[in-house]
Amino acid sequence: MVYSKDTELYRRDVKSRGREFTAEEREKLVKPYLPPVPELLAPSKVSSRHSGVRKVKRRRQKPIRSFLKSKLHVLLYFAVHLVFGIYLRLRQTYHAVIDRVLALLYYHHRTPELIQKDVKNLSRLPEHLSVVLTLKGEEDGGLESLMEDVAELSAWCASIGIPLLSIYERSGILKSNMRSLHSLVFQRLSSYFGASQTPSFRLHAPSYPSYPPSATTTPALLPTTSTETTSPPTQSQRRRNIEVLLLSSTDGRDTLVDLTRTLAEMSQSHKLHPRDITQDLIDAELSATTSISLSPPYQLASQTQTPTTPKNQDTITTMSKEPDLLIIFGPYVKLDGYPPWQVRLTEIFCVGESGGGNSGRSGGRVEYQGFLRGLWMFAAAEMRFGR
Repeated sequence: MVYSKDTELYRRDVKSRGREFTAEEREKLVKPYLPPVPELLAPSKVSSRHSGVRKVKRRRQKPIRSFLKSKLHVLLYFAVHLVFGIYLRLRQTYHAVIDRVLALLYYHHRTPELIQKDVKNLSRLPEHLSVVLTLKGEEDGGLESLMEDVAELSAWCASIGIPLLSIYERSGILKSNMRSLHSLVFQRLSSYFGASQTPSFRLHAPSYPSYPPSATTTPALLPTTSTETTSPPTQSQRRRNIEVLLLSSTDGRDTLVDLTRTLAEMSQSHKLHPRDITQDLIDAELSATTSISLSPPYQLASQTQTPTTPKNQDTITTMSKEPDLLIIFGPYVKLDGYPPWQVRLTEIFCVGESGGGNSGRSGGRVEYQGFLRGLWMFAAAEMRFGR
């Protein structure tokens, strides 16, 4: 029950918006109508009660069982890691031993004849070989080591007779060092074939001019000029002519984005009808990004001159076909941004753990035995093409 006097005082304070009474006066006004305050427990009683609860919980936890359970979990964790670690070491050791045995049995000694002997019994060889390389840190050689790998691969392909070699390196640093790379590859080919028999080669890169700008051929490799008609290159000439194509991540996703933007702008400006944007057009434009210009006697092995070829034809532009074989020098398959439309029908071979050594590091070393194993796999592969 609220007294009428207190009600009037409260309403008067509300009308004045709290200016009639102070906070203490308002508290004194409503205090008689509040419920009684419960008696609080003493701090000592509260602490004793909590300690009793803890003792009960500790008794219920059974410390010996909890200790044994935790030790069992640690033991199982250690056993799983031990078994898995032993398995990995044994597998790495096995691959390292096999790799070293192959390195002893098959070593080129920088002799093209020995390299040809290693592949002479293969039923087929790729006409376009592609390799995925990784730029290592400065402590592992950096750019210099990468260019050495390209030079070795070029010499091996020239010795075997592979006319087109494409090198994929994600950052594209090789494109900005084409002059130095050309000089290094030339020196390596000279050490393999001799100064008088150095194979002819050129470096190509999408959106970059070929190097050297004009095709030059060593005198020992010039075709016969007794007649005006240029005869098709012999097997020896094809073997000694090699084209090196440099690719990077910008030739993959960025190229597709630029092509999409260009076709959209042409369609909006009415320069190209949307019905003209077909699969064949897109395929031709994407393939043109990795096209190479060949000048006689720079020809792929699959190309032959027909009688209708003009005598004054100086340059033959050839679209670089999809790679027949892609070799990844690393412990696992990682395309790392490789142009996807270039590997639709490509055999992919990963060197595996032998490329990383027994230490488990994925160094991605380019070694001759790994290169040979890729060619062996390609020769034994059965091309079904979806059948």
